[in-house]
Amino acid sequence: MFLQVTDATYLKDFRLRLRFNDGTEKDADLRNELYGEIFKPLLNIELFKQAVVNPNTGTIEWPNGADFAPEFLYKIGKEVKKIA
Repeated sequence: MFLQVTDATYLKDFRLRLRFNDGTEKDADLRNELYGEIFKPLLNIELFKQAVVNPNTGTIEWPNGADFAPEFLYKIGKEVKKIA
């Protein structure tokens, strides 16, 4: 099974609650990941809040084209709960 993000909810600051297709929910703090040409604009909190799940790619993305691999998000996220 390929890991995919199925839902994303903005929490606060640069944190998102992510649900994955294996039933796991994790909170991911992306503040320290927002560097480089594509990610630096996301330091604008209003742009960061516009994260959405792209069902075609199975991960989150922003209007400027930035996205993170679901495997990376899973790795850095802190588990909230796992639904059996």
